[in-house]
Amino acid sequence: MTLLSAPVEPVSTGRLQIFDLPRLARRHPLVVIGGGLLTLMIVLALAAPLYAGDPVDMDPFKRLQPPSAAMWFGSDNLGRDVFARTVFGARISLLVGLTSATGAALGGLLIGVIAGYNRGVDNIIMRVMDGLMSIPTILLAIALISLTGPGIGILIGAITIVQLPSVTRLVRSVVLTVRERPYVEAAVCGGARLPKVLWRHILPSTIPPLMVQSAIVCADAILTEAGLSFLGVGVPPETPSWGNMIASSRLYLASAPLTIFAPGICLALVVLAVNLLGDGLRDLFDPRLKRRR
Repeated sequence: MTLLSAPVEPVSTGRLQIFDLPRLARRHPLVVIGGGLLTLMIVLALAAPLYAGDPVDMDPFKRLQPPSAAMWFGSDNLGRDVFARTVFGARISLLVGLTSATGAALGGLLIGVIAGYNRGVDNIIMRVMDGLMSIPTILLAIALISLTGPGIGILIGAITIVQLPSVTRLVRSVVLTVRERPYVEAAVCGGARLPKVLWRHILPSTIPPLMVQSAIVCADAILTEAGLSFLGVGVPPETPSWGNMIASSRLYLASAPLTIFAPGICLALVVLAVNLLGDGLRDLFDPRLKRRR
């Protein structure tokens, strides 16, 4: 048999393994568990008007009622459906978490690449980032809300600004390490332009750590929103939120425990799902871990 007539076996690139659920569940169970739980929460939150009741309807004659067929989780101290408020409250937490994480990731990626690849502006950018890191998220959010009034946009902006330095420093450290690699220097010496070097050689190395950091930012944003709503400076009180649900029901824990346990358990599950998904995606896309298998 000649070389030209020899059969050529297909080479698996591994690009489609993320769509092979059995293999993905076997090799990266954290992705399936975290992604599945987070997707379930998102679907339930988006479809809330189809199956949940009115989260703001009050009936004083039904206050602090136990779970029933009409109100699965009972009612709170104002006679509102706890199940409906819990489901609709997921919208606020997921919106704040995902939007803050996306904004911090995109902004930190852009600023981090500029700082890591341009020594001239590196010191200026990092000193600004150090100043932003010294501002506590809750204090900044309280200051902005006291000036403009409570709102989801202000809350997202405050969380994004405070989380931006951590993402920027992470991306910058990766860029400083990768730019000294031999294959990057070879590409530069071979005449590759800067956009091509950044797109093909620098940016792919920032994706795995950026995913993990984005998951941390998302989880922290969800907890921060709940904490600010608990303090009464987050979303408006009439808007269903896990934080203000816990705050308004903390005095009725003994008589109506589900008014606190329902939003609290959902909050813990969402944060757990985001962290599991971030760790799983890091393992999935990290080329160093792929070479070990």
